[in-house]
Amino acid sequence: MSFGRLDRSSGAPPMSDINMTPLIDVMLVLVVIFIITAPLLASSIKLDLPKTDAAKASEVPKAVLVVVDAAGQTFLNDHPVSLGELARQFATAQQSNPDTEVQLRADTAVPYGRIVEVMGAAQKAGLNRIGFIADNPTTAAATAVPPSPAEPATRKP
Repeated sequence: MSFGRLDRSSGAPPMSDINMTPLIDVMLVLVVIFIITAPLLASSIKLDLPKTDAAKASEVPKAVLVVVDAAGQTFLNDHPVSLGELARQFATAQQSNPDTEVQLRADTAVPYGRIVEVMGAAQKAGLNRIGFIADNPTTAAATAVPPSPAEPATRKP
């Protein structure tokens, strides 16, 4: 009296290969995230730059980046500096390369007098090439930050 077969067939052998599809999917998602966030990390100082449709300037061999934020604080290559220190750095840059360009990024809320002080320091040091950096209105609208929850939303009747 036999209730079953005595010879048992072996099932499928265990898979010994690693499935690469989930790893590749995760890596592609990370690449996309880095591609999207990299332009946002270009400058660590938050500014509201003026908008213009002017063409982009060609690259210059040497440039120093001067940023003036909404509070009037001056930064040279993302480091806070006083006006006197800025003048000394301009003089050093002019001695190393007389064709150095000063690239000026200023918030729209900065008084004109503060910008003139920075320009005057550059010209006293002998740096006469000053470029003003502005945002393109079409790209600025695409990267606009939505209002915070603290700001009241306007409703249309």
